[in-house]
Amino acid sequence: MARAQTLSTGRQWWHQFPAALRELASVRLVASFGAGGVLYLTPMVFHQADFSPAQVGSGLALAALAGTIGRFASGWLLDLGLSCGVPVLLAGLCGFLGDALLLGAHEQQGYIAGQLLMGMAGGLYWPAVELAVPLCSPPIPSARGYALSRTADAAGIAGGTLAGALLAQLGLLRGLYWVDMAAIVALAALLLWRPLPKAVPARAAGVEPMPLGRWLPALLPMLLLSVVATAIPPLMQSALPLDLVRGGLERDAQPEAISALLIGIPLVLLLLIQWPVGQALARRSVAVGLRLSLLCFSGGTALMALSALSEGGLGLVVLALVLLAFGQAAFLPTATEAVVELSPKGHGGLAMALFSQCFALSAFGAPLIAGLLLDHQGHGLVLWLLVALVCTLSLLLIGPIQRRADAKG
Repeated sequence: MARAQTLSTGRQWWHQFPAALRELASVRLVASFGAGGVLYLTPMVFHQADFSPAQVGSGLALAALAGTIGRFASGWLLDLGLSCGVPVLLAGLCGFLGDALLLGAHEQQGYIAGQLLMGMAGGLYWPAVELAVPLCSPPIPSARGYALSRTADAAGIAGGTLAGALLAQLGLLRGLYWVDMAAIVALAALLLWRPLPKAVPARAAGVEPMPLGRWLPALLPMLLLSVVATAIPPLMQSALPLDLVRGGLERDAQPEAISALLIGIPLVLLLLIQWPVGQALARRSVAVGLRLSLLCFSGGTALMALSALSEGGLGLVVLALVLLAFGQAAFLPTATEAVVELSPKGHGGLAMALFSQCFALSAFGAPLIAGLLLDHQGHGLVLWLLVALVCTLSLLLIGPIQRRADAKG
C-alpha cells in the first residue's frame, strides 16, 4: 500500500510538468546516462592501454577545441529556426561514431579521432538542449524548467558513472562505450517519436535581427562570471584528486580508495539536492542564485585551503565538498536562466553557444593552471586560496547582471 502511494505521488510530481518539458527531461536523462561513464572514465580506459598522461591530455584538449566549433555550429543552426532536435541528432551521430572509434582504439590516431568526434558531439548538444528548456516550459516558468532539466542531467551522469564503475569492477571498462551507443540509439528514438520544438528566428519573432555588438555587452558580465564558476567542476576532477593523494602542509596524504570516495561525495549530493535547490531558487531573481553559488564556491575553496594547514583537515575537506555541491546546484539552473533573460529574441542559439563556451574554456584552462601551481608548490594551499579570492571578487559582477536583466524585463 505504501509503495503504491509512493508511486502515485511520484507520478503526480512528474505530471505537474508540461508534456514537452517531460520529453526534454527524458532526452537529457538518457543522454547524460550514456555520457557519464565516457566523460569520467575515458582517461582510465587509455591509461590501461599504456597511453602516457600527455597522450591522454592531448586528446582531451583537441576534444575541447572540436567542442568550440560544435557549439557555434549548433547556435547557428538554432538561430536559423531549425528544431532543437536537429543539433541533438547530429550530436548523437558524432557521439556514436566517436564511441565506435574509441571502443577499438589502441593507437594514438584512433584515440584522437574518437575524441574529436566526442568533442563535436558535446558542442552540438549543449546549446540545443539548453535553448529547448524555455520553449518547452510554458505555462510554468522557464526557471523551474531548468531546475528539472539539471536534475535529469545529474541523475543521468551519476547513473552512467556508476554503470562505468561496475563495468570496471568486471574488467569490462571499454563496455562504457557500448552503454553510450545504446543510450544514443534510445535518444534518437525519443527525438524521432516526439521532436523538440523549433527555435524562433528574429524575423519570425517580429523583431529585427540585432548585430552581435549591440547585445553582447549586456551578456559579458554573465559570461565572465560563468568562466569562474564553471572552473570549479574541472578543478574537482583534476586538482582535487592530486591534492588529496599528495596531502597538504599538515594534512596527511590519502590512499586512492579514500580519495575516490571523497570525490564521489559532491556527485551523489548534487543528485539529491539539485531539484529542491533549483526549485527554491526558481521563485527568486537570478541574482539570489548567482550570489549563493559564488558564496558556496568561495567558502568551499577557502575550507579546502584551510584543510592543508590542519592534521585533521579531512573533515574540512568533506565540509568543503558539501559547500561546493550546493554551489553547483545553485549555479547550473540559475545561470542558464540568466542567459535567457539577457538574450534578445531570435538570438538565443548564439547566446547559448557563447554560454556553453565558458564551460569549454574553464575545462581547458583551469586544470592547466592548477597543475602548474600544484607542481610548483607541492600542495593546494595557494591554488584554493586564489580560487576563493576570484570567486569572492566575482560577486561584484552580480549587480550589473541584475540591472541589465531588470532593464530588459
